[in-house]
Amino acid sequence: MPRLSEPLMIVTDLDGSLLDHHTYSWEPAQAWLDRLIGAAIPVVICSSKTAAEIAPLQRALGITGMPFISENGAIVDGGSMGSVPPVARQGLEYAALCDRLDQLRSRYNAKFIGFADVTQKEVADWTGLSPHDALLAKQRQGSESIIWRDTPEKFTLFQHWLADEGLELVQGGRFWHVMSQGSGKGAALAWLLEHLSPPSSSRYLTVGLGDGPNDAPMLENTDYAVIIKGYSKTPVRLLRSDSENIFHSTHFGPQGWSEGLTHFITRD
Repeated sequence: MPRLSEPLMIVTDLDGSLLDHHTYSWEPAQAWLDRLIGAAIPVVICSSKTAAEIAPLQRALGITGMPFISENGAIVDGGSMGSVPPVARQGLEYAALCDRLDQLRSRYNAKFIGFADVTQKEVADWTGLSPHDALLAKQRQGSESIIWRDTPEKFTLFQHWLADEGLELVQGGRFWHVMSQGSGKGAALAWLLEHLSPPSSSRYLTVGLGDGPNDAPMLENTDYAVIIKGYSKTPVRLLRSDSENIFHSTHFGPQGWSEGLTHFITRD
């Protein structure tokens, strides 16, 4: 098991993982956050949230300057660590992506609605976010969050139409996310790790934590994987064979997050 004194990196989802699914509180995880920060271990957020949402959260969590991955991998921000390029977008810009979605909706009479189609109040109503935070959630750069309002049969066709446009769907805890193919959390994390190494070692030992199907590509690319008990109807399934390095929490949200770190990390 890894130790706090080793070159560790924690890679974590937010909603339903580090943050409570309903209240967005991280209080049950605070003790572990304090230990990680005290040991100078990077805590890298890897979330469907936007960069505009993540920046204030980093300040509140005490991890300002750490790299982060936003919009399910569409955006990678190197923070202030090492020689990582400041910001990398993996795929289409937001305006171009929304334009393609509008064309598909018109061409096939598909019924769905995205963040670009509604006001910040509607986003707040959907998510439980404050109006201010809902505005931050609308400041998207490389992906669109949608609610599907058509038939299951048409949804299958929709996935094929997206693929023809070089796009794909990723399932999150509340929404479906449309993004460029090959720009998910796993690809973004692999890119980040290629550009980042600890001062005293050739590579970081990584512990990944997530609760939803969109976290699976990230959890496939970490040394240790914590699958946090979640609310999604679709379970998180990993293809990796090292079951001893996979832990399923019995608690939801930040309690499950802490449970996973306690399981894997030996405190010095």
